[in-house]
Amino acid sequence: MKKKIIFLILVILSLFMCFPVIFLIAGSFMGKAELTGHLAPVLGKGKDFVSWGLLPKYPTIRSYVELLLDTPQFFVMFWNSVKIVFLSIAGQLVVGIAAAWGFARYNFRFKKILFTLYIVVMLMPFQVTMLSSYLVLDSFKMLDTHWSIILPAIFSTFSIFIMYRFFCNIPEAIIESARIDGASELKIFFKIGIPLGMPGIMSAVILQFLELWNLIEQPLTFLKDKSLWPLSIYLPNITLENADIAFTASAVTLIAAIIVFFAGQSYLEQGIAASAVKE
Repeated sequence: MKKKIIFLILVILSLFMCFPVIFLIAGSFMGKAELTGHLAPVLGKGKDFVSWGLLPKYPTIRSYVELLLDTPQFFVMFWNSVKIVFLSIAGQLVVGIAAAWGFARYNFRFKKILFTLYIVVMLMPFQVTMLSSYLVLDSFKMLDTHWSIILPAIFSTFSIFIMYRFFCNIPEAIIESARIDGASELKIFFKIGIPLGMPGIMSAVILQFLELWNLIEQPLTFLKDKSLWPLSIYLPNITLENADIAFTASAVTLIAAIIVFFAGQSYLEQGIAASAVKE
C-alpha cells in the first residue's frame, strides 16, 4: 500500500512537471483567435483571469505550415544552431577526450592544482567570465561571428570532468597488460581508452548538446547581427500577433532536444551518476 501511495505521488508530480510541455504543445495547435482569448489578459489589455485548455477547441496546423513553409528566418536560425552545436561538440571531442585521458591516466607535476582550476572554471557562471571573454574575443576580432560562441564552447571544462570520471574507472590492469604486450600509449588511448570510455563520451556529448542548443546569454552578448542568432532566441518578444508562431517555433525547437535526450537517456544517467562520485 505504501509503495502504491508513493507511486501515485510520483505520477502526480511528474504530470505537474510535464505541464509546461503539454501547455506548449497544446498552444502550438491553437488558432490565433483561441490564443488571443487565452493570452489577452497577459499580453493584451484584457482584465479577466488567464484561462487555458489542455486540448485546443479547434485544432489547426496552420501555424506549423506558416512556420515551416513561409518563414525563411526560422530556417536561417535553425541552421545557425546546427552549425554552432556541431562545431562546438566536434571541437570538444578533439580537445576534451585527450585532456580527460591525460588527467585520468597520467601523473604529472601540478596535476591536482590544474584539475582544481578546471573545476573552479566549470563552476563559474557565464556572468562572471562574460567581460573577460568579451575582451579576449574582441582582441581576436571574433565578435559578431559564430566563432565567438564556438571557440569558448570547444574548451568547456564540464565535458572533460564527465569523461574524466569514466576514464578513471578503467582498470589499471588492462592498461598495464597492453603495455606489457608492447602497445604504445597512443594505441592504448585509441584501442582501449576511447572504447571503454564511450559511455562517458556520449553522456558528455548529450549534456553539451542540450546546453548548446538552448544558449541564450552568449548569443545575445556576442552576436549583434540578428542573422547570426541561433534558434534558442527566436522570437524573444511574444505578442498577441505572433503568439501562434512563437508557440509553434518553441515546439519544433523542443523536438530536437527530446529526440537527443531519449536516444541517449541511458548514457545521460551514467554521466550524472559518474559526476556525482567523490574522487
